[in-house]
Order: sequence, then C-alpha cells, then structure tokens
Amino acid sequence: MADEKQAWLGGRVSERAECVLCPNPGPMTLDGTNTWVLSEPGHDEVVVVDPGPLDEEHLAAVLALVAERDARVGLTLLTHNHFDHAESADRWAELTGAPVRGAGIGEPFADDERIVVGDLDIRAILTPGHTRDSVSFVLPSDRVLLTGDMVLGRGTSVVAYPDGDVSSYLTSLDRMIALAGDEVDAIAPGHGPVLPDAEAVLTYYREHRLARLEQVRAALADGAADADDVAQAVVEQVYADVDRAVWPAAKLTVQAQLEYLHAS
Repeated sequence: MADEKQAWLGGRVSERAECVLCPNPGPMTLDGTNTWVLSEPGHDEVVVVDPGPLDEEHLAAVLALVAERDARVGLTLLTHNHFDHAESADRWAELTGAPVRGAGIGEPFADDERIVVGDLDIRAILTPGHTRDSVSFVLPSDRVLLTGDMVLGRGTSVVAYPDGDVSSYLTSLDRMIALAGDEVDAIAPGHGPVLPDAEAVLTYYREHRLARLEQVRAALADGAADADDVAQAVVEQVYADVDRAVWPAAKLTVQAQLEYLHAS
C-alpha cells in the first residue's frame, strides 16, 4: 500500500497516462480527484477519464495540458456516477465537443470492450461494487489499470449502500486480481497516488474486505444486532479507530455488509 504521508500532486505516471489533480481534497477524496489524460505518443487525440466536479479552474487546467500537446479531446470516459468524478461531464462536453461515455451518459460499456482513440488502445472492464456502474480501464501497452474508486491510492474504498454491493465488489476484485496476474502491473486510482504492485494491493483489498465482514459478524454477536440502529452500533465497534469524519461513509459500507451477510 502507499505511504499514508506521501504527498500526491499528479503528473505523468506512464508513457500514455498523466494525471491532473483536482483541488478538492478531503477525507473521502484524499488529495483530490485524479483526472487522467491518456494518449498514444505522437498522436493528437487524447482520452480524458473523470473530468471531476464542476470546477472551472480544474477544467481549464486539463484543457491547458491538452493544448500543450497540440491535441484535442477525442473521448471522455467516466468511471462511475459520483459527483467528484462526473459532475462536470455536461460542461466538459460543451468545452471540448467530445462525446462522453459512462455513469449513464452516452453508449453503455460492454464488458471487455476495446476502445481505440488516436491509436490508443483501452479496454473497458465492468467492475461493479463501489457503485453499480463502476467501470475500470486497462491500458494494455502500459500494463496500467485505472480503477476509479474501486481501489484508492491510500486506505480502502467505500461500498456505499444502496448503490454499492459487497458481493459484486468481491467478484470485481477477483476479476482485477486475475488481470494483475496476467495483464496489469500498476493501478492508477481515482484518488491518491499510483500503486506499482497491483496484485499485492488487490489481494490486500480482498483480504481486508473479508476481515471486515468477520468483524461485523462479531459485532452483531456482541450485541450490535439488538441496537435500535444496528448499522451505527456496528460502526462504533468495528470502525472505532477510524476518523469520525468518515463514519457516515463507514455506516453506508456497514449497511452494504449487513445486506451481504443477510443474503449469504
């Protein structure tokens, strides 16, 4: 996992991927939202992934990077529907004239779909769990996986009930672990720094999620099941060592965990 104290400022991370960091830091967004600018070397079309919240200065910074390359935006991709990734989609489409896909906008992704823009090869992998519409993108030539909020550069992700689903999340992690063993070396997340050992990170994520489920089971057996607000009682036991600023998000994850345990 990444060093919790490591500053992340964005920048170029591979031959084809560069991050423009949005200035929206916070407990849930870490250093800010990563807007990814992708292009094949020598070509004048770029793909932008997650233009971010409606922040005109940030959008201008992304456009400035595109202009520095004497390029234009050929396509915009959204990893999921949360506002800190997709709120600016309509405005960004106005500024660039480029089509947008994802988060219910434009043509839906097909699983394992190949997308080619300016000779840049991208594969869309449906990875529901954080949200129902979460999608990740493989850059095969760089062996990089863009994960949106399925995997973060620090800590672990939220599976926020009711849109998030633990069963889907675990299945998607298994899918990504298989990719890491075959096609992917590094993870380019939606927040925080790039993670160079994809397989280790994804394996940790799966082990952590299963361990949390066991902690939830233990909390229920220890009296949380009898509380007026079961989810809150579980949060107070299982997430006692977590910053209370993220307890509301933790509670949503607990609700998704309770749904999973009830169904299993």
